[in-house]
Amino acid sequence: MQRLAIPEDVTGSELDADVRQELKSLPKTLADDVARNLVMVARLLDTEPEEAYKYSRVALRLASRVASVREAAGFASYMTQRYSEALTEFRAARRMTGRVDLWPVMADCERGLGRPERALAMAGEAEVKQLDKAGQVEMRLVAAGARTDLGQFDAAVVTLQSPELASSAVHPWTARLRYAYAEALIAADRGDEAREWFAKAAESDPDGVTNASERLAEIDGLEFVDALDPEVEEAEQAEAAQADEQPAEKRGGQDTRYDDGENKVIFEEDEDVEEYYDEDDVEMEEADETEIARAMRDRDDR
Repeated sequence: MQRLAIPEDVTGSELDADVRQELKSLPKTLADDVARNLVMVARLLDTEPEEAYKYSRVALRLASRVASVREAAGFASYMTQRYSEALTEFRAARRMTGRVDLWPVMADCERGLGRPERALAMAGEAEVKQLDKAGQVEMRLVAAGARTDLGQFDAAVVTLQSPELASSAVHPWTARLRYAYAEALIAADRGDEAREWFAKAAESDPDGVTNASERLAEIDGLEFVDALDPEVEEAEQAEAAQADEQPAEKRGGQDTRYDDGENKVIFEEDEDVEEYYDEDDVEMEEADETEIARAMRDRDDR
């Protein structure tokens, strides 16, 4: 069996206590090996799901009869859009444990497989009543998504209308629920109402789980610029380089150009200007000032 490299700092003790307890059914050496692979799945799932999937397959080959392993493999498959594999693993984990908390994600796999009707059927089954509040909200989100898949946009809006949506309390799922409701309103051609809910979603989403702030800005006609975006940085550098290539008088710099009819002279400092003008120029300027003063006195006398 091909193994994957695992950093030395990964020991397996990072897993939750209940998962470690499950792994005690395995020989210690095998349990440690499986545990370390599961840690890698957890580390990589959000940022590098394809790599997480590879580690999950190793753990699955080592311990396919452990529910936590089947569940981890299910989430790795789900995150890489391998919905058929994910559904198989989630069903196996549920059979082993009897738990219903995977019901919403199983229904979402049905959506991923192009079977929204099946997801809606699952939303109406008895297992939903056994879910905790967070699970029920997830099930509502999946059901609304299934309605949208079917083009039933008004029904999706109604599906999301609930006490949890109306509540002013903020929970881990609040931002996602409000965001989904705003998107459903957009799909139902109720954009004016959607703006309010995107704003509410942004207020309840300090960690940026959704992109509610960006959607709100889009509606308001604003544009976000990522200062760390390489393309933005390259554009700024190109603009600066182009400015440097412009003549001094176009750049608005301190250099001054003077055309005497024969030669162009660039003066960078005041002392350079003084050197260019000769004594006759200075006398002409003084004469001009005298004439101006005399004209002002004559005007005052009149």
